[in-house]
Amino acid sequence: MLRAIYPGSFDPVTYGHLDIINRTSKIVDELVIGVLMNKAKMPLFSVEERVKMLKEVTGSIPNIRIVPFDGLLIEFARKMEATIVVRGLRAITDFEYELQMAQTNHKLDREVETMFLTTSLKYSYLSSTIVKEVAAFGGDITQFVPEAVIDRIKEKMS
Repeated sequence: MLRAIYPGSFDPVTYGHLDIINRTSKIVDELVIGVLMNKAKMPLFSVEERVKMLKEVTGSIPNIRIVPFDGLLIEFARKMEATIVVRGLRAITDFEYELQMAQTNHKLDREVETMFLTTSLKYSYLSSTIVKEVAAFGGDITQFVPEAVIDRIKEKMS
């Protein structure tokens, strides 16, 4: 069985994330979406809220699991028995950081490979940070995130 992990904070989940999730789910037998509990960041949503939102917006995809994690990604990959880490790339600046992380992870465990997917052009500018900034100023975020996420963002921003 070919199992991959798509890790991220997903704070909030965007159409860009869903693009990578949908495309990867067609490549692998099982996709584990790893929701990072990063103590260094102050997320808008709790890890439980992010897991719940992801479950809502990916419910129609049969071969995914959504699992919160903290610590080293490579340890999470071992725990999930995954051999692939999937990362989305929007721009060259993403590549520089992601390449360094992929090389470090490969040094820690040679059995785990990193697969890069370029984000679809229509989402190449999109990030969770941009969504939060637009929402904070009362802008229209309907083109950035699924409907199930919009009200939750507005509620957190008020």
